[in-house]
Amino acid sequence: MREMIELPDDSLRYISHEIVGNTIVIHAESTSVRGRCPYCGTVSEKIHSRYTRKLQDLPIQGKKVRLLLQIKKFFCVNEDCTHKTFAEPFAFFETKANQTKRLQEAIIRVALTQSSVSASKYLRGSVADVSKSTICNLLKKEHGQ
Repeated sequence: MREMIELPDDSLRYISHEIVGNTIVIHAESTSVRGRCPYCGTVSEKIHSRYTRKLQDLPIQGKKVRLLLQIKKFFCVNEDCTHKTFAEPFAFFETKANQTKRLQEAIIRVALTQSSVSASKYLRGSVADVSKSTICNLLKKEHGQ
């Protein structure tokens, strides 16, 4: 199973996985030793804390996927920056998102072919737990509204 799991970022290290019902839960951690402040661009190696980020991802072998990522928060070492801490950024998900970008793209593809209610029912079956309001929000964001 480990060979089937491809993490969406090179700075993540696979820890373990478990199957809970119809969901594969993948545990991974960040291996980066520094982060770039998204507010001022300063690079920092001073770790503030760690936290677990929970994201849904594309299914594997017909099972939903949930990523549990141990991510670092860094202190911004730039005294002139307006933020004292920041979470290390990753390109494969947005700051407040609960899904990876590739899952969001798949959701939008499905939602463009049917109503948000029927798309939600279809997606909940084997892809991801997505509500109709999440689908509507993704469609609005996709079309710049």
